[in-house]
Amino acid sequence: MEASAAPAPAAGLWGGPLSTSIRRPPSLGRAQRWLGDQAAMQLDRWTLWTPVAFGLGAALYFSLPREPLALVAWAGLTITAVLLALAAVSHPRGAKIVLVLAACAIGGFSAAKVRTERVAAPIAPPAAGAQRLEGWVVDVAAPGEGGQRLLIAPYRIGDWSPEATPARVRVTLRPGAYLPSPGAPVRLLALINPPPPPASPGSYDFARDAFFESVGGVGLALSPPVTWEPQAPAPWRLRLTMAVNAARWELSRRIVDTLGPETGGLAAAMTTGQEAFLPREQVEDLRTAGLAHIISISGLHMAIVGGFAFALARLLIAAWPWLALRVSGKKVAAIVGLAAVGGYLLLSGAPPPAVRAAVTASVAFCAILVDRQAISLHALALAAMAVLLIQPEAVTEPGFQMSFAATAALVALAEAWPRPAREINTPWPIRLVQAIGVWLAASLGASFVAGVATGPIAMHHFNRVATWGLISNLAAAPVSSFLMMPALALGAALTPVGLGELPLAAAGFAISLLNRIAQAAAAAPFAELVVSSGPGWTLPAAFLGILWLCLWRGRLRWLGLPLALSVSLAPRPPAPAAWVSADGAAVAVRTGGEALLLRPDVKLFGAELWARRHGLAVQDPARRDAAFNCDRWSCAPQAGAPVALAAAWNLKRPLADGRAQALCSSAEVLIWRGPTPPPNCGARLVLSAADFQRGGAAELYRSSDGTWRAVWAQDLRGRRPWTWGSDPQP
Repeated sequence: MEASAAPAPAAGLWGGPLSTSIRRPPSLGRAQRWLGDQAAMQLDRWTLWTPVAFGLGAALYFSLPREPLALVAWAGLTITAVLLALAAVSHPRGAKIVLVLAACAIGGFSAAKVRTERVAAPIAPPAAGAQRLEGWVVDVAAPGEGGQRLLIAPYRIGDWSPEATPARVRVTLRPGAYLPSPGAPVRLLALINPPPPPASPGSYDFARDAFFESVGGVGLALSPPVTWEPQAPAPWRLRLTMAVNAARWELSRRIVDTLGPETGGLAAAMTTGQEAFLPREQVEDLRTAGLAHIISISGLHMAIVGGFAFALARLLIAAWPWLALRVSGKKVAAIVGLAAVGGYLLLSGAPPPAVRAAVTASVAFCAILVDRQAISLHALALAAMAVLLIQPEAVTEPGFQMSFAATAALVALAEAWPRPAREINTPWPIRLVQAIGVWLAASLGASFVAGVATGPIAMHHFNRVATWGLISNLAAAPVSSFLMMPALALGAALTPVGLGELPLAAAGFAISLLNRIAQAAAAAPFAELVVSSGPGWTLPAAFLGILWLCLWRGRLRWLGLPLALSVSLAPRPPAPAAWVSADGAAVAVRTGGEALLLRPDVKLFGAELWARRHGLAVQDPARRDAAFNCDRWSCAPQAGAPVALAAAWNLKRPLADGRAQALCSSAEVLIWRGPTPPPNCGARLVLSAADFQRGGAAELYRSSDGTWRAVWAQDLRGRRPWTWGSDPQP
């Protein structure tokens, strides 16, 4: 009897055995081992997260709606010390990591509070009116929308007491007024107010920046500045600061006189930080081309100046055999690079972005001195921690966020960049072609990675996307790195001794090329796109996602990609129907994808900021009269108005007879800048001076049932030390 044949295995989907066509799901133990392997790859990288934890603690402090007590800071510092002590004696590595990161987070919160207490200074009261200001010109600040500005250390403001006098006041001069140099004692009549609140609810708070720069007031000069004789000399620290700024101002004037206003203004801005000579059209072209980062002295400038000094010193040492045999050329060059960075920081006036860049460059050179890798994520983490210890408020600033996001992305790219083996006896033409190809690939990769890392942050803060930014940066990189910045460094060093004309001429040629690149990119089709800001949570989510992609090692790093793209992918909240400035002097209404300004010549900067934040283009002012009936003091909606909104801005003269009632009867919303709105007004929502004094700028929303609601900027800011100037009830 024959044995029966064994049954054939069942056929799978593709004809093969079923046992080989269906893959078993991984077991729980296998998944645990894989996750353990992924975690083990991070054991030498967990310290990279210490500045992230510190920054999150500082960010939590700045997000609070109310100011915590000083006792909270000291309690936090005590807890930080205890946690660090426990981490030092903790044996499980996981417990040590958790304790250290928790200590950094609590320490960041406490350091931010201590910093706030340390820099606190008086803030000008609101509606103080015209005051006689006497003081010393500390510096010539960057020009604003209204014209040239002076940073003044007041000696006396009207009859204000010394305890109520701000440490610094920034004053905008009238067009064509005399522009004194730093160090000059001046007297002028000015309208002085507290630093301005956010232009719209949830937008960037410039008053917070002013608070940490000890600028307690901003003013508009009503008379030209004249010199006066102070009764007492300025404090010695102020005299030293003004002496440095006076030297910077004189060098800037020499550079502009040598190169002319077309190229000299940009050269002065990149050398001394003085932006008073920059043509506005040139700045706009650079922004549209994605090259505005060149204006502000930041990491790029520090890296080029420090790297140029380092390379030059190392070359000179190598060219002197006697010295090269007796000293470490690399370490001596690092000391020279440190000196160059320090000198450049002093020359630039030490603005916050330059301080951050100098700290980062100094950490890299110090790493060379102690035989460590200069460019690494650990060096970057140390630099970030140093910056946050000095300036915890930097965590809220776009410059810090973009700078460290871009640097982290570039260093992570350098770690992952393949290192091809060097071929032996390769003919030099082939090596030259290979080197050019590698340089082009590296430049393209670096520009792309830096742009991707900073794109979400720039999109959220500035609402601009430079379409040709990658190409313009790629074209400008060799010009700025190999010609412009080295020539400017040599020119700045040699100009005081009368030998700076030749290097400055080379720098001027490079700047001309840079301007042509910017003009071509700005004139190209679709050069700039306006995008609306995402919800508030998307910015920290995107920043953490970018850091996760850069700092995590292994396949799990891609978990950060959805977070990194949150600014771009998150649904936008509905745009408001109208916007009103913080003093009720300017109003804009939304009509489709555009913003129509009812007073196109008032508060234009704030109106444009609001429009861009919601992805709106500013409409042609000539189209206003088709939708609104406006005179000098008021506007009433017509039949074709996108929003039934009326506004009256007159504070000194009464409106014409019957005009107030006409405004009330024609509108659902009335914006009344004066203190007392019309009685028995038929509008559904009436906002007057008392509302703006309490709430600041407002966004107006209309629901489907016809009701209106206002969202106020002050409600979102909370009650913090930098908001008390505009809200007198802390």
